[in-house]
Amino acid sequence: MSKKAIGFMDSGVGGLTVAKLAMKELQSENIAYLGDEARLPYGEKTKEEIQQYSLQIANFLIKKEDIKMLVIACNTATSYALDYLKKHLLIPVIGVVKPGSIAAVNSTKINRIGLIATNGTVKSGAYEKEINKINNNVKVFSQGCPRFVPMVENQEYKDMGKQEIVNDDLLTINSRNIDTLILGCTHFPIMREMIQKSVGDSVQLIDPGYETVKQIKTVLQQQHLENNEKRDTTYSFYTTGDADKFNQVANEWLNYEAHAKHIPIKELEEL
Repeated sequence: MSKKAIGFMDSGVGGLTVAKLAMKELQSENIAYLGDEARLPYGEKTKEEIQQYSLQIANFLIKKEDIKMLVIACNTATSYALDYLKKHLLIPVIGVVKPGSIAAVNSTKINRIGLIATNGTVKSGAYEKEINKINNNVKVFSQGCPRFVPMVENQEYKDMGKQEIVNDDLLTINSRNIDTLILGCTHFPIMREMIQKSVGDSVQLIDPGYETVKQIKTVLQQQHLENNEKRDTTYSFYTTGDADKFNQVANEWLNYEAHAKHIPIKELEEL
């Protein structure tokens, strides 16, 4: 049994979609979350920058919260920094790409899967590699949707007037005759309603967060890291951006009153 927290990292508020599922499914576990909004979007950064940022965040959460596991609740950071962090950290590290790939392959009936993500995740080819490991008969159609992340960060996902932007950005993916679509950025489930409206009800949306939480649960059990005491569960939130802005999205999405602390980039760079 371990009362230490599970650490979650993301480029912003998107990883809250994974944290929300973890809070629901792992009610005994303490959670510490850091959103690196000051350096967002990760999808336009280099591999080296993302690895550097991810290690800084991991070291912060280890030092500040003594976390027992790190969940990279960011597809771009998973694509570029998962193996890197596994080499540098002594705690288990879990990403979102492999769990999402498994769920998508299990979902498709016609072996035609779409992926929408940041440009960085698409460029990495991480999902294609994972999916082809599972079933090399599956065709994957990938598309970057860089306009979606700021829509979430700026709370425009509630503005149905933005539906036209979503429709426009998904024109190509909608022409691919897919039956399954991976929401390959943890920001995207927050705007699930708009995406589903654009692709139609015949396309199954895959939120990698669900499968990721299953993997978290498995690793906790295998390594005897579970916290079985439900009393006094704590949730800590940090952001390198505007704490008030972070809290607005977090409070609404999590249905929980978050009190995020602002962490200056300089503090992370010193770790």
